[in-house]
Amino acid sequence: MNTFEKLQAIKNQDLKATDNLESFLKKIENNNSSINAFLTINKDSARNKAKEIDDKIAKGANVGSLAGLVFGIKANINVEDEIISAASKTLEDYQSSYDATVIKRIKEQDGIIIGMCNMDEFAAGSSTESSYFGATDNPAAPGHIPGGSSGGSAAAIAAEMCDITLGSDTGGSIRNPASHCGVFGFKPTYGAVSRQGLLDLSMSLDQIGPLADDVSGMAVALDTIVGYDKTECTSLNQEFPVFTEVINQNSEKLQDYMKDMKVLCINQFSDVTDDHINNIIDDSVAKIKNMGAEVVDSSFNYIDLCLPTYYLINYVEFFSATRKYDGRKYGYKIEDVCGEEVLRRIEMGSYISQQEFSGKYYKKALQARSLIRNEINKLLSDADLILGPTVPKLPHKIGEKLEPMEMYAYDVLTVIANLAGIPAGSMKAGEYNGIPVGLQLQAKPNGDVKIIKAMAALNH
Repeated sequence: MNTFEKLQAIKNQDLKATDNLESFLKKIENNNSSINAFLTINKDSARNKAKEIDDKIAKGANVGSLAGLVFGIKANINVEDEIISAASKTLEDYQSSYDATVIKRIKEQDGIIIGMCNMDEFAAGSSTESSYFGATDNPAAPGHIPGGSSGGSAAAIAAEMCDITLGSDTGGSIRNPASHCGVFGFKPTYGAVSRQGLLDLSMSLDQIGPLADDVSGMAVALDTIVGYDKTECTSLNQEFPVFTEVINQNSEKLQDYMKDMKVLCINQFSDVTDDHINNIIDDSVAKIKNMGAEVVDSSFNYIDLCLPTYYLINYVEFFSATRKYDGRKYGYKIEDVCGEEVLRRIEMGSYISQQEFSGKYYKKALQARSLIRNEINKLLSDADLILGPTVPKLPHKIGEKLEPMEMYAYDVLTVIANLAGIPAGSMKAGEYNGIPVGLQLQAKPNGDVKIIKAMAALNH
């Protein structure tokens, strides 16, 4: 059953919230030791919440819109009384004293939080191999990386360990693992979801978003976490669509969603992508053409600029964000205990931040970012969506040694949305040799609902 159907079953008492939770706990008990998707599980609080929901329903009391759905949370989002380690030895004993805004909203709507998901250390990576607590396996392609940095969040969905997870996306950290694990992942418009309570990797790029195994799971999560937060400086104070209303339609209406949509396929995206992935994406293009969409080949001439621009900004902002981990208040001093990739980014950020270099590198990167954003907005000014591959290559095998630039190359198609502040989502387009391949959809700022509509239509 899909997420909508499960919610209805719980509210009708055809399925108890406690039974939904216990089925996931059993899967975690049986499989997490080999997959390593979850770092911590809180059975007691989850069971208490599930029982509370069942009791409310039995008494005829009102329950929230997430009643009985089970959530996994990336280990860099604060959940009160949980260990928020960001998968680093630096914070291995840090117990959070508060809930992030997104967590408050999930709890208010009777979502059940089951535990904290593995990730690349401080979200610095694309494979979840840099976690201090060990790599996460890919349930959809065992022995291969699940992607990163939200690899635990994607693997938990692919292994059916919970209904929905939250990840954070700085340059593709939700969409990359969604692609590799064959699940749905969504990065909302910058500012649509509060970042209050998120341990930043790069404050001007980060955005929290959901992962799920169906579009209805994405929609119910977005309806909960999207919205203005007066405590968070980047939060957008505006009206947002009701995502569940958009996709809770009959099949004929869903088929009509792609009619009259103009969709761009960027030539440079396929140029940097492996042929076997392009072939699968071409099948999705043919499908949306058959659904009535107008598909237009287009060009984006700044693709070679995107990775260096992204990483220069990332290095500087990450260096700044990590200065609070000095060993006085939060566990260990980060430079003393962190892994190789985190240290590389700190050292690069420190170097670039020096006064004599900041104009040469960082300020130029900000100028390049404006150029990229303007070009993307120009492309989307008379189009609804940009469609293409999520990741240009298949996931490597766990433990296979990659040079930093080889690892960074995973991000070439996903960093664009973060640099431009636009919404982007990934969904499974097919498989190559049994390994999932993701289709990425991008829209103009606040065009999040168009992506959800297209996903619903394509997944129908």
